Amino acid sequence: MPFILICVILGVVEGLTEFLPVSSTGHLILAGHLLGFTGERAAAFEVFIQMGAILAVVWLYRAPLTGSLAGFFRGRPDARRLAVNLLLGFVPAGVVGLLLHRVIKAYLFNPTTVGISLVAGGVVIWLIEAGKPAGRISTLDAVPALRALAIGVAQCASLVPGVSRAAATIFGGMLVGLDRQTATIFSFYLAIPTMLAASTFDLVKIWSRLTPADLGMFMVGFAVSFLTGLAGIRFLLRYVATHDFKGFAYYRIVFGAAALIYFLTRPA
Repeated sequence: MPFILICVILGVVEGLTEFLPVSSTGHLILAGHLLGFTGERAAAFEVFIQMGAILAVVWLYRAPLTGSLAGFFRGRPDARRLAVNLLLGFVPAGVVGLLLHRVIKAYLFNPTTVGISLVAGGVVIWLIEAGKPAGRISTLDAVPALRALAIGVAQCASLVPGVSRAAATIFGGMLVGLDRQTATIFSFYLAIPTMLAASTFDLVKIWSRLTPADLGMFMVGFAVSFLTGLAGIRFLLRYVATHDFKGFAYYRIVFGAAALIYFLTRPA
Protein backbone atom coordinates (compact mmCIF):
# COMPACT_ATOMS: atom_id res chain seq x y z
CA MET A 1 0.00 0.00 0.00
CA PRO A 2 1.38 3.49 -0.86
CA PHE A 3 2.70 5.29 2.22
CA ILE A 4 0.64 8.39 1.48
CA LEU A 5 -2.53 6.27 1.66
CA ILE A 6 -1.44 4.85 5.02
CA CYS A 7 -0.91 8.42 6.24
CA VAL A 8 -4.41 9.42 5.13
CA ILE A 9 -6.07 6.36 6.71
CA LEU A 10 -4.32 6.81 10.03
CA GLY A 11 -4.97 10.57 9.97
CA VAL A 12 -8.69 9.84 9.61
CA VAL A 13 -8.56 7.27 12.42
CA GLU A 14 -6.79 9.70 14.76
CA GLY A 15 -9.01 12.69 14.01
CA LEU A 16 -12.30 10.83 14.26
CA THR A 17 -11.48 8.87 17.42
CA GLU A 18 -9.36 11.27 19.50
CA PHE A 19 -12.28 13.03 21.19
CA LEU A 20 -14.74 10.13 21.20
CA PRO A 21 -14.77 7.70 24.15
CA VAL A 22 -13.33 4.87 22.04
CA SER A 23 -9.52 5.34 22.33
CA SER A 24 -7.63 6.87 19.44
CA THR A 25 -4.38 5.24 20.60
CA GLY A 26 -6.05 1.84 20.63
CA HIS A 27 -7.47 2.35 17.15
CA LEU A 28 -4.09 3.52 15.82
CA ILE A 29 -2.34 0.47 17.29
CA LEU A 30 -4.87 -1.89 15.70
CA ALA A 31 -4.89 -0.04 12.37
CA GLY A 32 -1.09 0.08 12.31
CA HIS A 33 -0.83 -3.67 12.80
CA LEU A 34 -3.44 -4.32 10.11
CA LEU A 35 -1.61 -2.03 7.67
CA GLY A 36 1.80 -3.43 8.59
CA PHE A 37 2.93 0.00 9.78
CA THR A 38 4.64 -0.46 13.14
CA GLY A 39 7.93 0.36 14.83
CA GLU A 40 9.70 3.65 15.54
CA ARG A 41 8.59 5.34 12.32
CA ALA A 42 4.96 4.50 13.04
CA ALA A 43 5.29 5.73 16.63
CA ALA A 44 6.74 9.02 15.37
CA PHE A 45 3.90 9.41 12.88
CA GLU A 46 1.25 8.78 15.54
CA VAL A 47 2.77 11.50 17.73
CA PHE A 48 2.85 13.91 14.79
CA ILE A 49 -0.80 13.46 13.81
CA GLN A 50 -1.93 13.89 17.41
CA MET A 51 -0.75 17.48 17.01
CA GLY A 52 -3.34 17.86 14.25
CA ALA A 53 -6.08 16.75 16.62
CA ILE A 54 -4.83 19.20 19.26
CA LEU A 55 -4.98 22.02 16.72
CA ALA A 56 -8.57 21.05 15.90
CA VAL A 57 -9.83 21.59 19.45
CA VAL A 58 -7.78 24.79 19.82
CA TRP A 59 -9.22 26.12 16.56
CA LEU A 60 -12.84 25.30 17.43
CA TYR A 61 -12.54 26.85 20.91
CA ARG A 62 -10.21 29.69 19.91
CA ALA A 63 -12.65 32.41 21.00
CA PRO A 64 -13.37 31.15 24.56
CA LEU A 65 -9.73 30.09 24.98
CA THR A 66 -8.48 33.52 23.95
CA GLY A 67 -11.04 35.13 26.25
CA SER A 68 -10.01 32.93 29.17
CA LEU A 69 -6.33 33.62 28.56
CA ALA A 70 -6.92 37.37 28.49
CA GLY A 71 -9.13 37.10 31.57
CA PHE A 72 -6.43 35.13 33.41
CA PHE A 73 -3.88 37.93 32.98
CA ARG A 74 -6.48 40.51 33.97
CA GLY A 75 -7.20 38.62 37.18
CA ARG A 76 -10.71 37.51 36.25
CA PRO A 77 -11.78 34.89 38.86
CA ASP A 78 -13.57 32.53 36.44
CA ALA A 79 -10.59 32.46 34.06
CA ARG A 80 -8.13 31.77 36.86
CA ARG A 81 -10.40 29.06 38.27
CA LEU A 82 -10.49 27.34 34.86
CA ALA A 83 -6.70 27.53 34.58
CA VAL A 84 -6.26 26.00 38.03
CA ASN A 85 -8.77 23.26 37.24
CA LEU A 86 -7.01 22.36 34.00
CA LEU A 87 -3.69 22.22 35.85
CA LEU A 88 -5.22 19.97 38.52
CA GLY A 89 -6.72 17.79 35.82
CA PHE A 90 -3.43 17.52 33.97
CA VAL A 91 -0.93 16.88 36.78
CA PRO A 92 -1.90 13.33 37.89
CA ALA A 93 -1.64 11.74 34.44
CA GLY A 94 1.38 13.89 33.64
CA VAL A 95 3.30 12.62 36.66
CA VAL A 96 2.23 8.99 36.33
CA GLY A 97 2.84 9.03 32.58
CA LEU A 98 6.34 10.44 33.03
CA LEU A 99 7.21 7.80 35.64
CA LEU A 100 5.75 4.82 33.78
CA HIS A 101 6.22 5.91 30.16
CA ARG A 102 8.82 3.30 29.22
CA VAL A 103 7.01 0.43 30.94
CA ILE A 104 3.69 1.30 29.32
CA LYS A 105 5.24 1.61 25.84
CA ALA A 106 7.19 -1.63 26.24
CA TYR A 107 4.48 -3.89 27.64
CA LEU A 108 1.03 -2.45 26.91
CA PHE A 109 1.19 -1.07 23.37
CA ASN A 110 -0.10 -4.20 21.65
CA PRO A 111 -3.41 -5.38 20.10
CA THR A 112 -4.24 -7.75 22.97
CA THR A 113 -4.11 -5.00 25.60
CA VAL A 114 -6.16 -2.74 23.34
CA GLY A 115 -8.85 -5.38 22.76
CA ILE A 116 -9.19 -6.14 26.47
CA SER A 117 -9.29 -2.44 27.37
CA LEU A 118 -11.91 -1.68 24.73
CA VAL A 119 -14.20 -4.41 26.03
CA ALA A 120 -13.66 -3.60 29.71
CA GLY A 121 -14.11 0.12 29.06
CA GLY A 122 -17.32 -0.56 27.17
CA VAL A 123 -18.73 -2.47 30.12
CA VAL A 124 -17.77 0.35 32.50
CA ILE A 125 -19.39 2.97 30.26
CA TRP A 126 -22.60 0.95 30.08
CA LEU A 127 -22.69 0.52 33.87
CA ILE A 128 -22.12 4.24 34.48
CA GLU A 129 -24.86 5.21 32.06
CA ALA A 130 -27.21 2.59 33.52
CA GLY A 131 -26.64 4.14 36.95
CA LYS A 132 -27.72 7.56 35.59
CA PRO A 133 -25.31 9.71 37.62
CA ALA A 134 -26.83 13.04 38.63
CA GLY A 135 -25.30 15.90 36.68
CA ARG A 136 -25.71 18.92 38.95
CA ILE A 137 -22.77 20.94 37.57
CA SER A 138 -23.72 22.44 34.22
CA THR A 139 -21.00 25.03 33.54
CA LEU A 140 -17.20 24.98 33.57
CA ASP A 141 -17.20 27.93 35.97
CA ALA A 142 -18.97 25.82 38.60
CA VAL A 143 -16.49 22.91 38.66
CA PRO A 144 -14.86 22.74 42.14
CA ALA A 145 -11.09 22.26 42.30
CA LEU A 146 -11.28 18.89 44.07
CA ARG A 147 -13.57 17.53 41.37
CA ALA A 148 -11.19 18.73 38.66
CA LEU A 149 -8.43 16.86 40.50
CA ALA A 150 -10.63 13.75 40.65
CA ILE A 151 -11.09 13.95 36.86
CA GLY A 152 -7.31 14.19 36.58
CA VAL A 153 -6.91 11.04 38.64
CA ALA A 154 -9.46 9.29 36.40
CA GLN A 155 -7.44 10.38 33.37
CA CYS A 156 -4.53 8.23 34.63
CA ALA A 157 -6.47 5.16 33.49
CA SER A 158 -6.14 6.36 29.91
CA LEU A 159 -2.40 5.70 30.00
CA VAL A 160 -3.39 2.10 29.23
CA PRO A 161 -3.97 1.97 25.45
CA GLY A 162 -7.58 1.15 24.64
CA VAL A 163 -9.05 2.83 27.73
CA SER A 164 -9.45 6.27 26.04
CA ARG A 165 -8.47 9.63 27.45
CA ALA A 166 -11.83 11.05 26.40
CA ALA A 167 -13.74 8.24 28.12
CA ALA A 168 -11.70 8.51 31.33
CA THR A 169 -12.22 12.27 31.62
CA ILE A 170 -15.85 12.40 30.45
CA PHE A 171 -17.01 9.61 32.74
CA GLY A 172 -14.74 10.72 35.54
CA GLY A 173 -16.49 14.08 35.25
CA MET A 174 -19.95 12.53 35.21
CA LEU A 175 -19.17 10.45 38.30
CA VAL A 176 -18.20 13.58 40.27
CA GLY A 177 -21.33 15.49 39.33
CA LEU A 178 -20.76 17.19 35.95
CA ASP A 179 -23.58 16.85 33.47
CA ARG A 180 -22.84 15.05 30.21
CA GLN A 181 -22.23 18.16 28.10
CA THR A 182 -20.07 19.94 30.69
CA ALA A 183 -17.99 16.80 31.23
CA THR A 184 -17.50 16.53 27.47
CA ILE A 185 -16.40 20.16 27.09
CA PHE A 186 -14.06 19.89 30.09
CA SER A 187 -12.57 16.81 28.41
CA PHE A 188 -11.93 18.86 25.25
CA TYR A 189 -10.19 21.60 27.23
CA LEU A 190 -8.16 19.13 29.27
CA ALA A 191 -7.03 17.44 26.06
CA ILE A 192 -4.99 20.52 25.11
CA PRO A 193 -2.36 20.49 27.91
CA THR A 194 -2.43 16.69 28.24
CA MET A 195 -1.93 15.87 24.57
CA LEU A 196 0.45 18.76 23.98
CA ALA A 197 2.72 17.65 26.82
CA ALA A 198 2.64 13.98 25.81
CA SER A 199 3.19 14.69 22.11
CA THR A 200 6.00 17.18 22.75
CA PHE A 201 7.73 14.73 25.12
CA ASP A 202 7.65 11.97 22.50
CA LEU A 203 8.47 14.26 19.57
CA VAL A 204 11.63 15.63 21.22
CA LYS A 205 12.92 12.07 21.66
CA ILE A 206 12.30 10.98 18.05
CA TRP A 207 12.78 14.21 16.07
CA SER A 208 16.41 13.45 15.13
CA ARG A 209 15.36 10.17 13.52
CA LEU A 210 12.99 11.76 11.03
CA THR A 211 13.99 12.51 7.44
CA PRO A 212 12.73 15.31 5.15
CA ALA A 213 10.74 12.69 3.22
CA ASP A 214 9.07 11.57 6.45
CA LEU A 215 8.08 15.12 7.35
CA GLY A 216 6.37 15.65 3.99
CA MET A 217 4.19 12.59 4.39
CA PHE A 218 3.64 13.27 8.07
CA MET A 219 2.20 16.68 7.20
CA VAL A 220 -0.43 14.91 5.10
CA GLY A 221 -1.48 12.89 8.15
CA PHE A 222 -1.40 16.04 10.28
CA ALA A 223 -3.75 17.89 7.91
CA VAL A 224 -6.15 14.94 7.66
CA SER A 225 -6.16 14.54 11.43
CA PHE A 226 -6.93 18.24 11.89
CA LEU A 227 -9.87 18.20 9.45
CA THR A 228 -11.38 14.97 10.73
CA GLY A 229 -10.77 16.12 14.32
CA LEU A 230 -12.99 19.13 13.64
CA ALA A 231 -15.68 16.78 12.37
CA GLY A 232 -15.31 14.44 15.36
CA ILE A 233 -15.66 17.24 17.92
CA ARG A 234 -18.71 18.73 16.21
CA PHE A 235 -20.33 15.31 15.96
CA LEU A 236 -19.81 14.57 19.66
CA LEU A 237 -21.23 17.93 20.74
CA ARG A 238 -24.38 17.30 18.73
CA TYR A 239 -24.58 13.71 19.90
CA VAL A 240 -24.35 14.38 23.65
CA ALA A 241 -27.10 16.99 23.41
CA THR A 242 -29.67 14.27 22.75
CA HIS A 243 -28.07 10.87 23.50
CA ASP A 244 -26.30 8.96 26.25
CA PHE A 245 -23.06 7.05 25.64
CA LYS A 246 -24.42 3.49 25.56
CA GLY A 247 -23.96 3.35 21.79
CA PHE A 248 -20.22 3.83 22.26
CA ALA A 249 -20.24 1.14 24.96
CA TYR A 250 -21.76 -1.39 22.52
CA TYR A 251 -19.30 -0.36 19.81
CA ARG A 252 -16.32 -0.81 22.12
CA ILE A 253 -17.45 -4.25 23.29
CA VAL A 254 -18.11 -5.57 19.78
CA PHE A 255 -15.05 -4.01 18.17
CA GLY A 256 -12.76 -4.96 21.06
CA ALA A 257 -13.97 -8.58 21.04
CA ALA A 258 -13.53 -8.79 17.26
CA ALA A 259 -10.00 -7.39 17.56
CA LEU A 260 -9.11 -9.90 20.26
CA ILE A 261 -10.43 -12.83 18.22
CA TYR A 262 -8.60 -11.67 15.09
CA PHE A 263 -5.21 -10.97 16.63
CA LEU A 264 -5.23 -14.00 18.93
CA THR A 265 -6.21 -16.47 16.20
CA ARG A 266 -4.39 -15.20 13.12
CA PRO A 267 -1.26 -17.12 12.04
CA ALA A 268 1.97 -15.76 13.48
